[in-house]
Amino acid sequence: MGLVAGHALPSVAPLVPRLAAALRIPTRLTDPGAVAITFDDGPDPEGTAAVLSVLDRERVGATFFLVGEQVRRNPSLAAEIVAAGHAVQLHGDRHRNQLRLTPGQIRDDLQRGAEAIEEATGRATPFYRPPYGIFSAVGLRTVNRSPCEPLLWSRWGRDWRGRATGASVASDATRGLEGGDVILLHDADNYSDSECWRATASALPRIIEVVRHRGLRPIPVRGPADAKS
Repeated sequence: MGLVAGHALPSVAPLVPRLAAALRIPTRLTDPGAVAITFDDGPDPEGTAAVLSVLDRERVGATFFLVGEQVRRNPSLAAEIVAAGHAVQLHGDRHRNQLRLTPGQIRDDLQRGAEAIEEATGRATPFYRPPYGIFSAVGLRTVNRSPCEPLLWSRWGRDWRGRATGASVASDATRGLEGGDVILLHDADNYSDSECWRATASALPRIIEVVRHRGLRPIPVRGPADAKS
């Protein structure tokens, strides 16, 4: 039982900030005057395009945690994200729960995902966020021995659910918002409820408005110096 609990302990880090800090998993930015708006699960022809349109209109830079298998399906869209000035990071090659994977499977997933993104965009991915935000103990060790550093989040929009609305996503993502926060959103429905990205795209202008109203700057996350636990 103890071994099982130890294996799964890092999986609750997204819900327990003190545990994330103890495990040295960054969840925030080092810049207290900035906020990072991040998107998982893409690229997706519909969702990513909708999000990019809002970001372009608002002149805001964001961070996209891309999935290798989706990048191979949409390489030109991955390249478009970078051409628009946004940062790309790694969300794995396949969207699988680390608790069910061996160290070798995790290493292979990291390598394949990073290679797919770099081939499509010409950019390396210094940060990694696991699918579902779930690290296993062995997964976290594997990532820490890789070229990537982990990055989770401090706020989320709960936008993966079909019942989410633009209003609910904006409210959840900005409740208690402060400098240094990393906001988790999703620009695709590849691994969640169908068309949930519509609520995200609808919420995005309001989220940006709140960030700016609080005197904060939305920035893309590009390197390890940007993040802290």
